[in-house]
Amino acid sequence: MLQSPDASDFRPTPDNKPMPLAEARARIVEAITPIRDCERIPLHAALHRVLGESVVSRINVPGADNSSMDGYGYAAADIAADGDALEIVGESLAGHPYAGSLGAGQCIRIMTGAVVPPGVDTVVMQENTQASGAQLVIEQRPKAGSNIRLAGEDIAAGATVLAAGCYLRPADIAILASVGVSEVAVVRRPRVAFFSTGDELRPIDGPIEPGEIYDSNRHGLAALLAELGMQGIDLGVVGDSPEALRGAFEQAAEYDAVVTSGGVSVGAADFVLDVLGEQGEVDFWRVAIKPGKPLAFGTLGNARFFGLPGNPVSTAVTFIQLVRPALVRMAGGHPALPIRLDLPTLADLRKSPGRENFLRARLVTTDAGRLAVEPIDHQGSGVMRSMSSADCFIVLPAPQQDVPAGEMVTVEPFAQTLWGHPAG
Repeated sequence: MLQSPDASDFRPTPDNKPMPLAEARARIVEAITPIRDCERIPLHAALHRVLGESVVSRINVPGADNSSMDGYGYAAADIAADGDALEIVGESLAGHPYAGSLGAGQCIRIMTGAVVPPGVDTVVMQENTQASGAQLVIEQRPKAGSNIRLAGEDIAAGATVLAAGCYLRPADIAILASVGVSEVAVVRRPRVAFFSTGDELRPIDGPIEPGEIYDSNRHGLAALLAELGMQGIDLGVVGDSPEALRGAFEQAAEYDAVVTSGGVSVGAADFVLDVLGEQGEVDFWRVAIKPGKPLAFGTLGNARFFGLPGNPVSTAVTFIQLVRPALVRMAGGHPALPIRLDLPTLADLRKSPGRENFLRARLVTTDAGRLAVEPIDHQGSGVMRSMSSADCFIVLPAPQQDVPAGEMVTVEPFAQTLWGHPAG
């Protein structure tokens, strides 16, 4: 392992400015090596997994020309004008195709999905016809070739159905089933160790004394990891001492990633950065965002390390903005850029230049029926209620100053497309 710089090199100095968020995110994602280990699993178990190899279709979908609606099939050349009649000589049903071929002036009754037999090049919907015994009058003829789905129109044999790196959604499961894929190779889920730091933290199922708090961050991290589909390994609470952290770091170093909360600032009991510098490598520390400036990113043994700040909102914001896209890449996926909207704010916003701000807010519909955004009343980084009550961030750029009500602001909804599509 390369010798890590001393952790003190990353403490605040006049020249050590916090890194802009976009640069930090790009630097982290670029540093991540995607997992290559794959496993083959049944298709029914593959939802929300990442494909480890491309899937090529062995068949055409549909496998034969077929009707896209219920109606009658015929040769367009046999009908010269609306009101012309044809002889009904049979029917073609889905799974039960018409066995013969059509002659001049003949047609067949055909159902949606049924194979189009030789001699048929057009299907007229039944609502535009009048049948009487074996005679069919076409009251309103469609264009030649209408209402027929061609073989391979959806997927051609030999075509790539889904590329490696695709995050499998319900529609992807259905399309794989449509080409007869019963099992797929998927990337192994990242194993992410996580723990909280702090002597003041207590289990949520017991009493607390003055000065103690329940360990909420660890449960929040567990939920964020589970929502992302990661394999979370809970290492519990680690006390505020270098010795305790060294032991926890040794245990965590065997996993793919480590996410911690607390102990990354400059307080007397903040030792995460120091111990990371001893046992691993520190890439950078401090990001120019609010909440969440102190953040340690580096390497610990086999794992990529993410040391998040301890205030609960800061933990959540830094995970969403910096850890989540990194884990998507680690899982073999393609991190999607955040979807953002420009909407008017319904309240004045206070902002000092310097850091990119993430204000918790709600999307609302005004009396005029237009979408707007309203900030949550308490924006403190220790007030997790502001995250629970919100459904979006108001994102104010670093140079931004105060924003009056009615002005347009950038809004990032919590509901996001996290897994982008493979290139090409």
